[in-house]
Amino acid sequence: MNMDLLHDLTFYILYGAAALAAFVIVERGVFFSFNLRQAVKLETALNPQTQSIEELPEQLVRRKSLPLELLRQLFEQKRGLTTHKDLEDLSESIYIATRSRLTSGLWILETVVTAAPLLGLLGTILGIIDTFKVLAEAGVSDPGEVSRGIGTALYATALGIAVALMGMVFHNHFQDRIEKLTDHLKILLLRAGMDTPFQQEREATPAHSVRLT
Repeated sequence: MNMDLLHDLTFYILYGAAALAAFVIVERGVFFSFNLRQAVKLETALNPQTQSIEELPEQLVRRKSLPLELLRQLFEQKRGLTTHKDLEDLSESIYIATRSRLTSGLWILETVVTAAPLLGLLGTILGIIDTFKVLAEAGVSDPGEVSRGIGTALYATALGIAVALMGMVFHNHFQDRIEKLTDHLKILLLRAGMDTPFQQEREATPAHSVRLT
């Protein structure tokens, strides 16, 4: 078994994990930044009398966003509701359906955080084994060569820990973003549900009144 090849392969996997984690970090960072800004703007523009997306400012509905999609679903589906309980159930179901979009890709960061130190340790072990194998075959003619070989092996552990730390920091940061965005989404759904004309109330209200003279 070629330990040197396995050692190099471990490095390639670590570099790939770092690149994948960086891609997720950039994608999730853009996602949370944009949707948080849109949610705050929609909160400001939304009022209890708003009953459709068309009543919102054009600049807020021009670009698709997660908060706008939630509002659109609520406005479209609440028209046939009969009670406040139905409205609460509808709001909760809409939010739950979008929950997976908030956590999308974060499992990759979790995997990198867990696997990177183990891959680094594996690379170090393979590198030390390869160094001892060379020493056994050629003998110790230059102690500096031994030090360089072990130093290169330990580099794998350092790389694995660095990748894991990067992933952990951004994963925790995104968890905080999820909580903030979740709060804004719930506020939007609550505000959008205000002054909802329920069907029972519409039926109880006469279409016109008769004036007695």
